[in-house]
Amino acid sequence: MTNAPPPQTPPDQAQPQAATSPLVMHGQYIKDLSFENPRAPQSLIEQTQPQLSLNVQVTNRQFDAKTFEVALTIEANAKTPKDEPLFMLELVYAGTVSLGEVPAEAFGPLLFIETPRLLFPFARAVVANATREAGFPPLNIAPVDFVQLYRQQLEANGGKVPGVADGPVGHA
Repeated sequence: MTNAPPPQTPPDQAQPQAATSPLVMHGQYIKDLSFENPRAPQSLIEQTQPQLSLNVQVTNRQFDAKTFEVALTIEANAKTPKDEPLFMLELVYAGTVSLGEVPAEAFGPLLFIETPRLLFPFARAVVANATREAGFPPLNIAPVDFVQLYRQQLEANGGKVPGVADGPVGHA
């Protein structure tokens, strides 16, 4: 019995490639990071339960018909019960993406729901590390409902996808 190599497909008869992905992430990066600890070192000595406010926003910027920068902005502010600032954090974490052959009504959900879902774990880690490095316990942000956030943005923008040129909006 001989071990013959498996037959090879000639290049002109190559297997068809898998369908292109609806979303391709080209890169992710910190676009802006600001952390202020105005009362240090007193803020680190005091052991009071802070009052925390958190704001998350998603924006995009279109480069060409199918390429976008999606930015996830996270603002966190902590104050003492006496309304004195403990820290102020602002992070803009972004990624560049290309959309595949998808209908225009899929642009909004891909840019405002799926892309932020991909960016969020990394942005969350940056926030946790920044607060820990500043001397506070790490701020571990709970998961964000990007579907609800997208619906709010649609409502505020009259049903149009923000930042997408002439893109009709589908149902998210």
